[in-house]
Amino acid sequence: MWLGRVDNKEEARSSWLAATEALTYLLEQVPSQRKSELCILVSNHFIRYCLLPWSEQIDSLRELKSYAEICFEEIYGSLGNEWHFRFSPQASGQDRLAAAMPAALIAGLQQSANDRGWRLRSIQPYLMAAFNRFANALPTQDFLFILAEPKRSTLLLAQSGHWSHVRSLSSIDSDQALGILIARETELQALDGMSAAPVYFHAPDRVKAFPIPICGVSTYPLSLPLSEASEDYLYTMAMAVT
Repeated sequence: MWLGRVDNKEEARSSWLAATEALTYLLEQVPSQRKSELCILVSNHFIRYCLLPWSEQIDSLRELKSYAEICFEEIYGSLGNEWHFRFSPQASGQDRLAAAMPAALIAGLQQSANDRGWRLRSIQPYLMAAFNRFANALPTQDFLFILAEPKRSTLLLAQSGHWSHVRSLSSIDSDQALGILIARETELQALDGMSAAPVYFHAPDRVKAFPIPICGVSTYPLSLPLSEASEDYLYTMAMAVT
């Protein structure tokens, strides 16, 4: 059920408070008899990502969270107790993808849903939701998955079937900028002595235009079969949830 969108131009794009207020407004528009389960997708603007190196010493979820705090702190500085973690399932001996979201954002989303009679089924980081949505279209060994939402691109590199690198950065919304990003990632792989991995990308706000192959690298656009409402990129993003 598509309720529409709320634009708050007075708030910074990175303000999660504006996001919770927008959700509250939209949920209040739904008649009580139509309320059901709710899945929330969190933009990569609000999320930090990290690969957790495999450790055979991790035996519990509590230990995994403590380990994640150490790994994130090495990249982003101290997070304190203000972040909520999500982890991808991973085979023994392989690095694990982890996402950190502001704990206050999670609490605000939960409260907004509960106070208005919705059953909150899940809160999903956009990168993880989109990857799961397109997983069957990706190779099993080497690939670079790029999720190019407005003003931010998030990249996930796999080599020999294992996660190798993840990063999220501010970006310009143009095919030229996306092509430059692909070229730069190809150069970084070459500096590490690796062959360029094929690039698979999803850009929810650019439906028809895609960059041509860059530096001899094959690029494959990923899209969702959507209705006319898909002209709104927020709707396209939301439909990544499975």
